[in-house]
Amino acid sequence: MRVISYQKDGKSGVGVVIGDNDVIALSDVAPELPGSLKAILEVDPGLDKVRAASDGKAPSFLMDDVLLDPVIPEPIAIWAMALNFHTHVEETGLTTSDKFPHIFLRHAGGHVGSGQPLMCPDPEIARAYDYEGEMAIIIGKSGRHIPKDKALDHIAGFSVYNEGSVREFQGHNRQFGLGKNFEKSASFGPWLRTPDEFGDPYVQSIRTSLNGVVRQDECLDGSIFRMDELIHYISTGYKLRAGDVIVCGTPGAKKPDANDKAAQVDAHFDDAVQYAGRVHMTPGDICEVEITGLGTLSNPVEADIPPVYTIY
Repeated sequence: MRVISYQKDGKSGVGVVIGDNDVIALSDVAPELPGSLKAILEVDPGLDKVRAASDGKAPSFLMDDVLLDPVIPEPIAIWAMALNFHTHVEETGLTTSDKFPHIFLRHAGGHVGSGQPLMCPDPEIARAYDYEGEMAIIIGKSGRHIPKDKALDHIAGFSVYNEGSVREFQGHNRQFGLGKNFEKSASFGPWLRTPDEFGDPYVQSIRTSLNGVVRQDECLDGSIFRMDELIHYISTGYKLRAGDVIVCGTPGAKKPDANDKAAQVDAHFDDAVQYAGRVHMTPGDICEVEITGLGTLSNPVEADIPPVYTIY
């Protein structure tokens, strides 16, 4: 089952995707259910009720006719993994623990849904704005001290995450939170896909393309810490809650060939973090992250507001 969060006619909703583009609105078939996916997950067994209510029902509208929100628009926590692929560790030249995952937090204001524009920082602020294609886990059942052999029972589903990163701000200090939390710098979608449909993530591949050129392409098996280890470790200190998100890390960039001028290190800014093969995103770009068996997250890149005092 594929479940989306969306906006239509100024209202938020949750829907089940049927086929390529049809959507069954839960408000049409199960008006008694909560109006947000996070709230549905908090109802046990929320997704079972969604499945039963939508089974065999006629579509309400086309997915093309709605604005897609992030799968979970406002999770309590987005736990993200740094340096969780061997190839990414190698390209950065950094070191990381092989015993404990390297974790940081993102906030909900920093991500948008599939099809919505990512905001590229003004060049006066930063110029090394990078994609990071990743798999996201959505927690469906709360828990503390979750053993590894029970971890998968706590997963509601999977999605795709582009963990857009502003490299200069990551390098300002040891705590790199702001570089991972620029306004609308990341994207999350297009849907939650349930484990029964997705199956074993570690036989699937993740592929990130910028303007149609593949820049990342690796099997998810290349990750260092698996999802059961991440759930176990995080829940040791924090009660994982229904609707929480775990973003599982990005692979390294594909090695550029000699004719790929955009991917050469010397084609980029001297003062910006750069790895061979990783091309910074700029306004006008289209970035797509595909995970086989799961879906494709696609976003245009637009310029952020100029660096002037702004009141909202």
